[in-house]
Amino acid sequence: MKLLLIEDNPSMQATLQRSFERRGISVTTCGDGLRALDRWRAALPDVVLLDLSLPGRDGLQVLADARAEGLATPVIILTARGTVGDRILGLNTGADDYLPKPFDLDELEARVRALARRGSAGAADPRSEAPVFCGLRVDGESGAVYHQGQPMELAPREGALLRALLARPGQAVAKERLFELVFAGEAEVQPDAIEVVAYRLRKKLAATQAKLVTLRGLGYLLKAEA
Repeated sequence: MKLLLIEDNPSMQATLQRSFERRGISVTTCGDGLRALDRWRAALPDVVLLDLSLPGRDGLQVLADARAEGLATPVIILTARGTVGDRILGLNTGADDYLPKPFDLDELEARVRALARRGSAGAADPRSEAPVFCGLRVDGESGAVYHQGQPMELAPREGALLRALLARPGQAVAKERLFELVFAGEAEVQPDAIEVVAYRLRKKLAATQAKLVTLRGLGYLLKAEA
């Protein structure tokens, strides 16, 4: 079993890594919210343990971005934020389980193994299960977008925008939300830059049956051509 531990506390990170590896579980670690998604894509873990208070980018934002990309790995949130509201927010963002700190290591291991079993039982061929819209499909492992089975040539920002829209086809996604996903961590970029990415993506979608629509004052949506 492969585990990705996203935790910025060095002591907690070392303790959990040592404990899980003694129990036969391979552990990859990351302590930076800005690097978490790259590590997630590269590691292809069976389960992710995610702290919420991370430098660079909050854990909930990391989780939301991962789900928007199509990364479906089971996630357990580990955090000192233990209120009911925090738990509901984490679960609604896409977490599968929530364990407040401090926690018992045996309980954590049991939850990790339970999620790994659940994930392996339903993931014999994750690519075949990815939803398809107008012939477009996001590969759940790599994040690549395919059209009619062929990979699309997309710049990283175009890919991020298309993945976010494919997560909710036919539904408007706020311009501000898309900007956060496409330009995550780039504080110097102006909000209107999302319009340039949308323009370029719209041209690349011209050969498909999907149409990128601008909704003034609301954002963008992806709809099927009539």
